Amino acid sequence: MYDELTSVDIKKMEEEIHYRKTVLAPELGAELKRTREYGDLSENAEYKEAKRAKRKNESRIRYLENMIRTAKVIEIESTEDRVGLFDHVLIFNERMNAEKEIQIVTTLRQNSLQGYISKESPLGSALLGKKVGDRVLIKVNDTMSYYVVIRKITKGEDNDSLPISNF
Repeated sequence: MYDELTSVDIKKMEEEIHYRKTVLAPELGAELKRTREYGDLSENAEYKEAKRAKRKNESRIRYLENMIRTAKVIEIESTEDRVGLFDHVLIFNERMNAEKEIQIVTTLRQNSLQGYISKESPLGSALLGKKVGDRVLIKVNDTMSYYVVIRKITKGEDNDSLPISNF
């Protein structure tokens, strides 16, 4: 399976890989060497933490490289009056009786706590292609669903301001 990502997503991942390999990895290697000199490695908490940080960095690099290798690069297609990728959407949640503004983004940049909703999520996928005034059923799973009404669509764009997600 592959992730649908934009060229900006790929660029941001490549920048993070470059930083992790050229700046962070040498720093973590030096820290590991420094803490190793403290003596008995079985009781050396600083050394264990330095090893953990080095492994975490290497794991993130492998994750990003795999994402790039398996990604399907997509173009952003959006019409004037319909919800598209990177658009800001004001929705009214009937169950919560509340409005919320969200932005539809790629999976790599999702952060639901900040209102960045993945286009593959139940909410994001249900909203894509809809227009202002549409009442949309959001089916979370077989036993959970709710309705939202689209109140406003503000066209957005893919840019470097949206960070990529951590693990």
